[in-house]
Amino acid sequence: METEGCPPDICTPVGPPPERWNHIRKLLERSSPFCHPDFTPSTDNLTFLQKACRVLVVGAGGLGCELLKNLVLLGFSNVHVIDMDIIDISNLNRQFLFRKEDVGKPKAEVAAAFINGRIQGAKVVPHYCKIQDKFEDFYKSFHIIVCGLDSIEARRWLNAMIVALAEIDTDTKKLKEDTIIPMIDGGTEGFKGSARVIIPRITPCIECTIDLYPPAVTYPLCTIATTPRLPEHCIEYARIILWTKENPFQVQIDGDDPAHISWIYEKASERANQFGITGVNYRLTQGVVKNIIPAVASTNAVVAAVCSTEVFKIVTSCCLPLQNYMVFSDIDGIYSYSFEGERKENCSVCSGTTSILPFDGQSTLQEVVDFLIESPDFQMKAPDIYKSLPDGKTKALYAKIFAHTSENLRCTLLELELKSEDMLLVADSTRPAALTAQILFPK
Repeated sequence: METEGCPPDICTPVGPPPERWNHIRKLLERSSPFCHPDFTPSTDNLTFLQKACRVLVVGAGGLGCELLKNLVLLGFSNVHVIDMDIIDISNLNRQFLFRKEDVGKPKAEVAAAFINGRIQGAKVVPHYCKIQDKFEDFYKSFHIIVCGLDSIEARRWLNAMIVALAEIDTDTKKLKEDTIIPMIDGGTEGFKGSARVIIPRITPCIECTIDLYPPAVTYPLCTIATTPRLPEHCIEYARIILWTKENPFQVQIDGDDPAHISWIYEKASERANQFGITGVNYRLTQGVVKNIIPAVASTNAVVAAVCSTEVFKIVTSCCLPLQNYMVFSDIDGIYSYSFEGERKENCSVCSGTTSILPFDGQSTLQEVVDFLIESPDFQMKAPDIYKSLPDGKTKALYAKIFAHTSENLRCTLLELELKSEDMLLVADSTRPAALTAQILFPK
């Protein structure tokens, strides 16, 4: 029932009727052939879902808005949402929790306020920050995490976090069930989408199947530097060459910082004018820097519905979850299929084994860095490498914060006093903790 005189798209409902949750009760208070073997029909299931279960939604964009709406309408009351972006006018065609007057405001805060004001009993808590700004205790406090991210790097970081939180009992060598935090990951790319269920250390993690993600679009450096023909070439010239040369802000490029995007846009415009190229604008600049792919509202809705259903199934056990990857496409008609991925035995995140770096003493540190970036098993962005010392301390071999260590990139491993079986710690933005790797010279 709506408040008299209040427009239906902004008013607050006055309270759900008694039968509001009848459709949910039918699933939670009786058994079925599709239930998990451990499922026990009970009125307590709905009580847990509404009162106790804590869900974290990562991302408040196209997928995130759909996820928040779906989860709260399913009965999840204790929902947190984390997002570092602010609302842009281009978001309004598909991110339906936002209005024109919200442009420039944090997505997480506006989305939470909208849901809380529209649906009685909702307690959506916003976090306007990067996922990397939160520590282990924050993620430990949730029963399940569902992602609507547009960044593979952020996915990998969060994946590594939940895997690290899943503890192995030192006595029994078995996984402690109370430390497992399932993650449902959704993604869309135009008219294509996917959803996957990740149970840390049980099902394949993001890193196990990193090759499933399409590689970022790149342009030949020689074209960018000498014969640009597209506006994207000019933007990449400003991003790759001019930023490195001039280092205007003394930090790495942040695609979410308007000052950084504006600087690249201005330099790209100057480059475009020199070569008579048109089409460089702020939005395209941001899209190239952040590798933004156009989104379709209907695809977001379908994938978010699948992800929300998987959250409900895992939390309540009323139905067996997806095993464990679903692909959706509505390019030529509507088509979807699911398949079960396999864990990688030597996965650098979830296998529990020490990663091996097979180099000889004459290999340079630059070769090691290149390997960590280009290898399908690691695909790091900008690794820093430290040598692990016997006293528990570390020695920086190459770290961007220590400018002098860049000279080590030209040195061989023997010149850096590394021996076979020495342990290295590799820090990268794709994971919250350093990777432990062992140098292994051939015999």
